[in-house]
Amino acid sequence: MKAMLTSSLGGSCKVNGKWEPCLLIQENGQLERLQAIWRPEARVVIISADPADDARNDSVLACLREALPMSGLSISSIESCDDRNPAALRKTANVDVLLLAGGHVPTQNRFMKRLGLREWLSGYQGLVVAMSAGSMNCADVVYAGPELDGEATDPLFQRWITGLGITEVNIFPHYQSLKDDWLDGMRLIEDITFADSMGHDIIAINDGSYIMIEDGMTTLYGEAYLIRDGKMRQICREGQSLVLPLK
Repeated sequence: MKAMLTSSLGGSCKVNGKWEPCLLIQENGQLERLQAIWRPEARVVIISADPADDARNDSVLACLREALPMSGLSISSIESCDDRNPAALRKTANVDVLLLAGGHVPTQNRFMKRLGLREWLSGYQGLVVAMSAGSMNCADVVYAGPELDGEATDPLFQRWITGLGITEVNIFPHYQSLKDDWLDGMRLIEDITFADSMGHDIIAINDGSYIMIEDGMTTLYGEAYLIRDGKMRQICREGQSLVLPLK
């Protein structure tokens, strides 16, 4: 199995208030590397972030159905796995590319557990392409940082949950747009994420940065920051790469 874990895959952009298909993100060689490992006429299944959100799932499917070929990635079939189509996975041999959509991490995580996705992946020889929440859920133990109102102050909210076990890396996506955000009266990074990083490594990446897992090696591409024990430092710059794990 090979995997590309992105902050954002691209493939959709808003035009006059409506999501339309567009090219996948090309920064730091993201699209070029994906093209190099993509199987021609691939059979693609999208694991939705919220299996009950029909409108969003249909929009993601519609955009990617056009965006993938537009970006030089040929497909023979593409379908969404959600509450209407939980049997989309079937056998691992029937799926060339498993796309993990973005959204609310705990919601997608619960759906993945319903599907038995971690177990399904144990025999998978294809390609996993993840974005945002999907990338976060690829960790063995996932950092599900608070993101919705009330989650940061809820004592019952679980910030560490079992994931798919594809990587040990905890990803914090969309850093460029979230670094100044506040949630429940607290700074998302300095007050919440820093506190949660005690004893943990969290790698914050921008859209256009990503992690490749292949041939037993994990490589980070593009601008990224390590959050560890309440401190943060830049570990990779735009146009650069870094082999993980960090020492």
